[in-house]
Amino acid sequence: MTQNVSVTYDDKTPRMFLWATLIFGLIGMLVGVLIALQLAWWPANAGISWLTFGRLRPLHTNAMVFAFSANAFFAGMYYCTQRLLATRMWSDKLSAIHFWGWQLIILLVTISLPLGITQSKEYAEMEWWIDIPIAIIWVIMSVNFFATIAIRKIRHLYVAIWFFIGSILTIAMLHVVNALAIPVDWFHSYPALSGVKDALVQWWYGHNAVGFLLTTPFLGLMYYFVPKAANQPVYSYRLSIIHFWSLIFIYIWAGPHHLLYTALPEWIQSLGMVFSLMLIAPSWGGMLNGLLTMRGVWHKVRTDPILKFFVLSLTFYGMATLEGPLMSIKSLNLITHYTDYTIAHVHGGALGWLGGLVFGMTYYLVPRLWKTELYSVRLANQHFWSSLIGILLYVTSMWAAGITQALMWFAEDESGLLRYPIFMETVQAISPLFWMRLLGGLIYVWGLILCFYNVLMTVRTGSAQDNTVVTVKIHDPLPPKTGHEKIENKGLIMTVLAFVAVLIGGIVEFMPTFFIDSVIPKTAGIRPYTPLELAGRDLYVREGCHNCHSQMIRTYEKEIRRYGRVSEAGEFIYDFPSQWGSKRTGPDLHRTGGKYPDLWHYNHMRDPRSTSPGSIMPAYPWLASRKADLAILPRKLTVMKMLGVPYTDEDIASATEQARMQSRKHYDQLKKDVRDELTEDSELIALIAYLQRLGTREEHSNGGSE
Repeated sequence: MTQNVSVTYDDKTPRMFLWATLIFGLIGMLVGVLIALQLAWWPANAGISWLTFGRLRPLHTNAMVFAFSANAFFAGMYYCTQRLLATRMWSDKLSAIHFWGWQLIILLVTISLPLGITQSKEYAEMEWWIDIPIAIIWVIMSVNFFATIAIRKIRHLYVAIWFFIGSILTIAMLHVVNALAIPVDWFHSYPALSGVKDALVQWWYGHNAVGFLLTTPFLGLMYYFVPKAANQPVYSYRLSIIHFWSLIFIYIWAGPHHLLYTALPEWIQSLGMVFSLMLIAPSWGGMLNGLLTMRGVWHKVRTDPILKFFVLSLTFYGMATLEGPLMSIKSLNLITHYTDYTIAHVHGGALGWLGGLVFGMTYYLVPRLWKTELYSVRLANQHFWSSLIGILLYVTSMWAAGITQALMWFAEDESGLLRYPIFMETVQAISPLFWMRLLGGLIYVWGLILCFYNVLMTVRTGSAQDNTVVTVKIHDPLPPKTGHEKIENKGLIMTVLAFVAVLIGGIVEFMPTFFIDSVIPKTAGIRPYTPLELAGRDLYVREGCHNCHSQMIRTYEKEIRRYGRVSEAGEFIYDFPSQWGSKRTGPDLHRTGGKYPDLWHYNHMRDPRSTSPGSIMPAYPWLASRKADLAILPRKLTVMKMLGVPYTDEDIASATEQARMQSRKHYDQLKKDVRDELTEDSELIALIAYLQRLGTREEHSNGGSE
């Protein structure tokens, strides 16, 4: 039996999210161009604290993840969910709260990160007072989405809805677990976990934030918009079933591949590598399913910019999902990890897969949301070629840079010594490639500007309608032929099964590490940070030093010869959060303690070129003139004690005075050679105290390092 039903769709919400996507996408990419310039030409840091690479780099990544990509997902989700379910979203009010609440969060992130208010967790740098509204707004969106499923007119849940369900549930779980922290004040908190445990949870979150915010929701959009643009059904519905369930189950296990050769237990590293390799099959199945959906319209790809962008997107999805698992193989990971090869991999996925899908979706939606024709197909095609050329310049330059870095780090001379023992030699060797990356980024952004202009001109000729009334034919569902067809008609069962699929991997990885003490061996001589060292560590976090420096000496011979004794799991038990890093633009710092005198660190922070000729590191002159907040140290130690650090009540009560005494010792050493505004309680002295502590044990805490 078939009946005609009149449905009124809310098109205002997807329209607003689409505008936010384009506006914040342009802003985020311009910040990306600026930090690319800073790496190619260090004076672009401008000597201003909130304009340094260390503070802007997390702003760029969060803008692209939460402002550009998330807004694009929400725009597409609100549009196609209503049409797939033949039902208006359950609550217009919740839709509006979601939109304005999310944009407010983006504004708070945009202000806080350049000010140095950060937790330094990759893709989760926001402090606790932003994490809470993120969770609230996500719950509001989830209630609206699942309530719409509950009142749907079409009983069958199409594959795009499955991917939305999996994404929404998993991101909620990831965010809550990774964001667990105890606040010190409005500007600082300490995460609930330290060291190895923090690193494991961070990359369980970091990898799966990429998986379930930048991959699975956009696969849902792909399964809707590619068949619509091609005017053909999806190539294989059976393949889409395999794609969905295998992807969400396997993906959640793969996070440890970011931590190969580290102090993470070996069995977890191996688990991450194996499951990463298993990801190739479902990922490529999904890519082929999308490409073969366009099998009958290949002749249109030459002239249709929407199909062009979808082909670009799926091609780079296939490349990224092959490259990522290969990078998790240990022998290849030696070359790719901590190098610019990882940057190439990330941007191939972000600019190619995500950008291609978002722009194709944009050119599909704009004429429909404004009831008009696209202003210029020619400009859209120019946008495509700008995007493709920009991506290729960016990715190939960083591939070359990453491989060059790794080969130089491992190179030996005739006598078996490191051929390039000075880290700066690798930086200087790849510096021309930084300019090539900048050019690629500029060309890509130019394409976005063309898109923005094209959309503006299209909107001028159109007429936006908040409510679109359509008549939909509703068919009585056919009796299910398979077990999976029964699930496709049951929203609650689909939701529960998806949640169980993503929950299993996290439990298996975390439970032994968290509850079996022998999994993380203790290291003798490791003491808590002194109050001044803790203050210095917080300044290190504030300035974003982890964006360029790692604190993890990996378990292979040439790494140890370059940096010193391998890092041990027990050395990080008091590190809230861990600072293992994911990219070395500068050398590893884990064994820096006692390696240089205080004056070297002082000069290095004031003018890096004075101690490291050719350095591209920004200068930090404000650290010498600003006073460290030592009065807050008792509160910081109190929180640390709550987290299990063995500070005594006496330590807490005397924290400020202890810090002043230690600071005075460093100041007395420096004042003989320093003739400027440096004071005893300078931020720079606190940072030097922390750097002199790195990699040392109790018997060496007065200067030397092992």
